[in-house]
Amino acid sequence: MTTSGIDDTQRKAAKIAGLAYIATFAVVVWANYAISERLIAGNAAQTAQNIIANERLFRINIACNVFYAAGTLVLLTALYTILRPVGRNLALLAALSRLVYALMWIALALNLFDVLRLLTGADYLQAFEPDRLQGLARLRIRAASDAYYVGLVFYGMASTLCSYLWLKSRYIPRALAAFGLIVSAWAVICSFIFFVFPDFPKTVNLYWFDSGLGIFEVTLAFWLLFKGLSQSRPLESDPTTRDIAG
Repeated sequence: MTTSGIDDTQRKAAKIAGLAYIATFAVVVWANYAISERLIAGNAAQTAQNIIANERLFRINIACNVFYAAGTLVLLTALYTILRPVGRNLALLAALSRLVYALMWIALALNLFDVLRLLTGADYLQAFEPDRLQGLARLRIRAASDAYYVGLVFYGMASTLCSYLWLKSRYIPRALAAFGLIVSAWAVICSFIFFVFPDFPKTVNLYWFDSGLGIFEVTLAFWLLFKGLSQSRPLESDPTTRDIAG
């Protein structure tokens, strides 16, 4: 395909994408490090006590998860608008992958509501011992953590596809796009290895799974906000990839 010039819709979408990146990143980092790490302890009883004593804070954490999901929907729409002229099918696949990731965060929020029900003494749970309810609540929280790494596969795949399209379009510096391609694929690979080998974090810390992806997205966000899209050079059709790239 031949990439045409950048239109006003793409430029506006770039600003929206930059804002969405920053807003969602700030909210999820604050929720994870200022709330979750404060409330979730190593044992079920202490975690239950922390949540009950700080129920409002725990609910704010749930709201942050829903906000993050909504922001991800805004982001995927903006990125699809920008990258569709470069490769419609790949841009659509990236958007759908990011949609799965957003749905995971909604499911995670619903899961945390179940944690509250288990710990706040709903009438229909009176037949269960408190320690059993605490154990079930801690299990739900652990399941939410596992869900994140399942979602990371789809988010990493979306970012990999978008990075390829960024690289092809030259809308952003090619070095930044290449970095995004590497760290996004790395997140996907690490997640799959983690599924098969649960001791993998002893070799590669969990923080290293997506830290590079976070750095890339924050850098990209500021670039889109303050630099915008660079005028791309026309790209000649490649008959071997036309059906894939759209």
